[in-house]
Amino acid sequence: MKVASFNVNSLRARLDIVLEWLQRESPDVLCVQETKVVDEDFPKSAFEDIHYHTVFRGQKSYNGVALFSKTPPENIHIGFDNNSSEGTRLIIATVNSIPIVNTYIPQGYKPDSDKFRYKLDWFQRLHDYFKKNFSPDKPLLWAGDFNVAPEPADVYDPEKLAGHVGFHPDEHAALRKFRKWGLVDVFRKHQPEAGQYTFWDYRLRGGVKRNLGWRVDHIWATKPLAERSVRAWIDKEPRLREKPSDHTPVVAEFSI
Repeated sequence: MKVASFNVNSLRARLDIVLEWLQRESPDVLCVQETKVVDEDFPKSAFEDIHYHTVFRGQKSYNGVALFSKTPPENIHIGFDNNSSEGTRLIIATVNSIPIVNTYIPQGYKPDSDKFRYKLDWFQRLHDYFKKNFSPDKPLLWAGDFNVAPEPADVYDPEKLAGHVGFHPDEHAALRKFRKWGLVDVFRKHQPEAGQYTFWDYRLRGGVKRNLGWRVDHIWATKPLAERSVRAWIDKEPRLREKPSDHTPVVAEFSI
């Protein structure tokens, strides 16, 4: 099974890029974040035309998550309590007997802000949700834009960026709780080298060419599933396109 995660930063603005990527790479599942489109305007038929089933929840201008799959998704939940206001950040569905959690974690703004506290609380709420609803001894996949680079190898300048939102000790502590519970960073399992990123800020002049990036988009899995992963990689090509998202896909393959 081939699974990918891609923060598209407006699905309708990047629709051609996403559709071309899907047809070229043909993943079994694509988790998408920051769709920025209300449900009634979601371009569902464009994905049905290339034989993908869709699950989505969005809002205008902000947030929004979607899951595309070749086989019909089952056991669909939107948000922590199914149809809560957090639904534009969280979709859970079972595909090919694997529960998949697609998240767009809050960005956090600044470490001394209420938005940062909200981000940490959101992580804790998700951790509690995992403990209540899943088992680390069974297959589970967690994908999405976590808005955190976990290790020094995951940012272009760890000394300069230390303590910034996205590379803050409190965020790292939050992620360690998920590792302790039993989740594995699938990309790092296969790709130990530094300098591999999924996000390059538009505001940094020449940021992509100079590789001034962050690895904030992830695919994690419980050990039973991670052990069946055969490879993982970041596809930088969509970030090099005209009018791209500031993110690019991360992909993992599993022998199931």
